Amino acid sequence: MSALPANPSTLRNGGLPGASPSAPGAPRVPAWEPAYRALHRSGELRRRSERALASLRSCRVCPRDCDVNRLADKFAFCRTGRHAVVTSWFQHFGEEDCLRGWNGSGTIFLGHCNLRCVFCQNYDISQGLRVSEARATPPEDLAAMMLQLQAEGCHNINFVTPEHVVPQLLEALLPAVEHGLRLPIVYNTSAYDSAESLAQLDGVVDIYMPDFKYWKPESAVRYVKAGDYPEVARARIAEMHRQVGALRFDDEGLAYRGVLIRHLVMPGGLDETEAILRWIRAELGPDAYVNLMNQYHPAGRVGGEHYPEINRRLSVAEFTEARRIAEALGLCRLDGRRS
Repeated sequence: MSALPANPSTLRNGGLPGASPSAPGAPRVPAWEPAYRALHRSGELRRRSERALASLRSCRVCPRDCDVNRLADKFAFCRTGRHAVVTSWFQHFGEEDCLRGWNGSGTIFLGHCNLRCVFCQNYDISQGLRVSEARATPPEDLAAMMLQLQAEGCHNINFVTPEHVVPQLLEALLPAVEHGLRLPIVYNTSAYDSAESLAQLDGVVDIYMPDFKYWKPESAVRYVKAGDYPEVARARIAEMHRQVGALRFDDEGLAYRGVLIRHLVMPGGLDETEAILRWIRAELGPDAYVNLMNQYHPAGRVGGEHYPEINRRLSVAEFTEARRIAEALGLCRLDGRRS
């Protein structure tokens, strides 16, 4: 196997493999085809959508296994009923270079969450959003958002916190594809996904972008309120890698298929970081693409007397050591940005 590039060195105006260059802001017309379009032509995308929606009658869409009838607009842990909740959608220029490119990542932030991270930097929409204030987003509206982001020239459609609304995303993808959607799908997840959801997404998602937050169950209980998080994350990230492989770039430096793993380095958490990086190296290999992130700051429920051990920013020395550990383990594809 030929070596994969460590990091795209340049991003210039153009398209996916074989695409014609586009003017800035113009819709991209790639010759490369996202995986979901073949599924749509075969009728499998519609069948997947129907099966996924039926599963909402006794919801086990995520590992919480709440068994409530979300088709009847009931909800439990994720506070989301029949329809997904979109809190914002826009051209996002804060993602990794290989996703944001020059026209931005078409990011759709989904409200609520199936975790309760005490330090969540999107706390207002993941946990603080009241059900009475959340506006349901029917599939036709969600499809229109995807198509508008494509029309604005975005390089991909980036679903943020999608774990609890996989059926709704599949439902919305159908009309979007029928009206010409052709961008790669980025599944931007905490990795607290169910095996069933990932099976439904096989052949739909082009780029998986999972977080890997914690290695120790006791840390997961304390900070994300899910003791099985480490076990679930390992299994799901391995499955994501089986589906799409290591991250690949086109000749313009944009990612178009594969897995991009994010790990937020936490204050005092280098032992967790090392364990996670060792697992990535052993299970996914040296070509695994990893973004070690240094932008932690106290947020959410962290502050005052709450969680004092993480009530500070990450030090430069800690992040430098995290990078050194990754390089010493032989992980050769670390994202070049530091925040």
